[in-house]
Amino acid sequence: MKKSRHPDHYAGVFPVLLIILIIFALVSIRYGAVKISLGEMASALSKYISGQGEQSLNERIFMEIRLPRAIMTLFVGASLAIGGVLMQGLFRNPIVEPGLVGTSSGAAFGASLYFVLGALFHLDTGEWTLPLVACAGGMLATYLVFILSRPKQQQRSSIVSLLLTGIAINALFLSGVGFLSYIARDPQARSITFWNLGTLSGANWHSVLITGTMTLICFFFALRYAKPLNTLMLGEEEAILFGVNVKRLKAKVLLINVVMVAVATAFVGVISFVGLVVPHLLRMLRGSDHRFLILNGALLGGIVLSAADLVARLLLMPAELPIGIVTSVVGVPVFIALLRTKSYYF
Repeated sequence: MKKSRHPDHYAGVFPVLLIILIIFALVSIRYGAVKISLGEMASALSKYISGQGEQSLNERIFMEIRLPRAIMTLFVGASLAIGGVLMQGLFRNPIVEPGLVGTSSGAAFGASLYFVLGALFHLDTGEWTLPLVACAGGMLATYLVFILSRPKQQQRSSIVSLLLTGIAINALFLSGVGFLSYIARDPQARSITFWNLGTLSGANWHSVLITGTMTLICFFFALRYAKPLNTLMLGEEEAILFGVNVKRLKAKVLLINVVMVAVATAFVGVISFVGLVVPHLLRMLRGSDHRFLILNGALLGGIVLSAADLVARLLLMPAELPIGIVTSVVGVPVFIALLRTKSYYF
């Protein structure tokens, strides 16, 4: 395990990442099928705040499409990155990502179930039905992992047991997604496929409000458990000797992860590799202190997902690639390169 650096060593990273984040957000808002100038952005905000003057077409595109999408991208990227930090710290394994405990696959199954049964029974397709069903699926899968990983006659489950149970539950729910795709009609199957590949095209102010609220709440709770996670890196028995309630820590960290990832996944679909690669990049930069990883992971996650969203929108303009394809195509070689170059895990 690497020695933790003094907090002063981390001071310069946060403002740099914050500036880069703002730049990427502005570039993401500006460029697309329609280019929006900085003057039009400022004018739209001025008219919205004052409530005076009719907005032009570009100004409406900025206020109703580009701005909520850019903010949603930042919150989702932060959620996935923080989830990756928490899961890798909890499992003490650098190749763990947030969806390993079943959250993403469960949410995908819930959404697939909604697409197929909603059309079959002509259910009311309200704005919040899909996110709620996806969240329920993610929470169900995570609950099953946590319960089934506990061996008989034992009060707590081991990290290895959680890991292996998570792999099994993921396979189970993904097979359910495959079955629903098989029996679905063409429009439903296309909806399942597109949602499972990830998309930010449906972002609006309502989804930004919900995702942003949950991300910020979970972020502050995650910071609260940074020091216990640092202690857990020494091992479960050592952490217990230092006064850490490992069983309670597992439950709380898993709850934070499932809330963040399930809410984000419910609105944008399954996006992979962000929660896997971002913690690695930060560990290469400054070490494995979870206070540093959580704080700066939120910023770097937003940067990575903003860059991926920009590529997804510009590559086949005016058409749009699912963002999950972009993150996978870029994330796989980056992750393999990281594994082959340095041993910097913990």
